[in-house]
Amino acid sequence: MKNNFRVCILFLCFASNIFAQTSKNNTSLLQFVFTSDAHYGITRSAFHGATNVDAHLVNAAMVDKINSLAQLTLPTDSGVNQGQRVGPIDFIVEGGDIANRMEGPVQPAAKSWEQFEQDYLKGIKLTDHTGQSASFYIVPGNHDISNAIGFYRPMVPTTDPSSMINIYNLMMQPAIPKTIETFHYPEDRINYSKDLGGIHFMFINLWPDSVERIWMENDLKKIPTTIPVILVTHDQPVCEAKHFDNPDEKRGINGQDKFEDLLVEKYKDGSTASTDGGKTDIEQLGLVAFLKSHPNIKAYFHGNSNYNEYYVYRGPNNDIDLNVFRVDSPMKGKYSSKDERKLSFQLVSINTNTGAMTVRECLWDTDPTNPDQPIQWGTVKTVSLK
Repeated sequence: MKNNFRVCILFLCFASNIFAQTSKNNTSLLQFVFTSDAHYGITRSAFHGATNVDAHLVNAAMVDKINSLAQLTLPTDSGVNQGQRVGPIDFIVEGGDIANRMEGPVQPAAKSWEQFEQDYLKGIKLTDHTGQSASFYIVPGNHDISNAIGFYRPMVPTTDPSSMINIYNLMMQPAIPKTIETFHYPEDRINYSKDLGGIHFMFINLWPDSVERIWMENDLKKIPTTIPVILVTHDQPVCEAKHFDNPDEKRGINGQDKFEDLLVEKYKDGSTASTDGGKTDIEQLGLVAFLKSHPNIKAYFHGNSNYNEYYVYRGPNNDIDLNVFRVDSPMKGKYSSKDERKLSFQLVSINTNTGAMTVRECLWDTDPTNPDQPIQWGTVKTVSLK
């Protein structure tokens, strides 16, 4: 009788553990970290009491704070999972400009990628809801692409596509990995999608221009229109004129027109890039038309012009509403480069049952005299993906 009782107790304990594990794995919570513009190869003027601090040290310090996330408690802010322990982080998104453009004393892109790999790909220790290592999703930035194809100001070396090649091989998983000899931009663009927690994530090469939208259109045909879509790319919806292809093909990349030829689409709003705010209304109207034809695109995440901001993109004619999330840079933040207490990245929490998505600012250096100061919660926004 005693033996039967013990067997029953052991069975109940085993069943309880299985149920708990199953409940854990079937969670309706999807979480990811979003950061951008690591800019390896340059220095910060001030960081933790030192001057001219290398990007390798700054990014490594931020990674340490990212690794501390899981043990923190979310604020009571009416957002997803408020007041609960952060817990598992399913993936990390890097929004581009891993390597700074190789002008002046900036190191080659190959060295920058090595440092990124050490700090992020090997340094982040977070785990997802199944207990596996958090995944990485990376898009290229304008500096990564310029390093691969050249720039109108001198670079040393003239080109180094290392960060682009490594992003391509890691994210696109070609049967035969690209090499310096076989990588050719713009034919080898980095665009891919992932279905995560019932949400379709599209990772876009720099900005969704007219050529990129052909790939996007074909990709969206594979999913029902009821599935919410999130776009992740480097450039903001109000794109930069200088990133487009020079309309004068014979001139290409040159210091007079100042086009960088990063996008395949030719610039239509003028004949020069007008780097101080050239108009891009025609280009944006193409994007707006695409967004209108795909109303299940519910959110847009980007870096490039870096500071923490949650805003609504309305287009040149003020006739569309798209929730946009801009993220800070550890090296080139508009505000945090001058005041390190404003340094931040974002934690995104999604209730995959209700479609509620909360984006929280993670201020990771609020007391530069005390590097061990825990993350402080900053601004927050919750939107619906339904």
